[in-house]
Amino acid sequence: MEIYLDSASLDDVKAAHDLGILDGVTTNPTLIAKEKVDYAKRLAEICGVCKGPVSAEVISTDFAGMMREAADHVKIAPNIVVKLPSTLDGLKACKALADKGVRTNLTLCFQTLQALMVAKAGAFLVSPFIGRLDDVGEDGMELIRTIRTVYDNYGMKTKILAASIRHTNHLLHCAIAGADVATCPLNVIQACMKHPLTDAGLERFLADYKKAFG
Repeated sequence: MEIYLDSASLDDVKAAHDLGILDGVTTNPTLIAKEKVDYAKRLAEICGVCKGPVSAEVISTDFAGMMREAADHVKIAPNIVVKLPSTLDGLKACKALADKGVRTNLTLCFQTLQALMVAKAGAFLVSPFIGRLDDVGEDGMELIRTIRTVYDNYGMKTKILAASIRHTNHLLHCAIAGADVATCPLNVIQACMKHPLTDAGLERFLADYKKAFG
């Protein structure tokens, strides 16, 4: 499973890159707003660090506006992926961009039929939001499983990018369910390498060495 960082923080991108596991980056208007930086400038900076896919989301909700923004985004760097909403206009833009050879990430996916439609339209990525489904009492992980089944049934090439990941348990079960990609905040990525028995074992090894050799 590929690991993307879900952040617009350049420091976070550099930290994840330095761990040696960064396959891509996802951004959105909320993350950019927190940074208080020019969107295009920050996207260019991120692409300078991460050579994998970097998702750049449009703000427009209409087809024409999405296409205008997409044209600007793809000029930033060759690894930009245009992020579109899973709506009718987003679906139309997905098909139009796919026909031009532009990779897209269809975001805010909350049901399997949305994932089916965007795959038929040529989406490179689809982003089911598991955490937000959990928040409203639904099983977000079941959405990953059902999309995986449908895509495998028909040999669909769109990658399942599990989004809205809140903790390492989400990440583990995404890997078990067969998500192609998971996008996570930096703290979740870092938490994957933490376990109390690892810390205790390391402390014991060091104490035994010090006791024997001073």
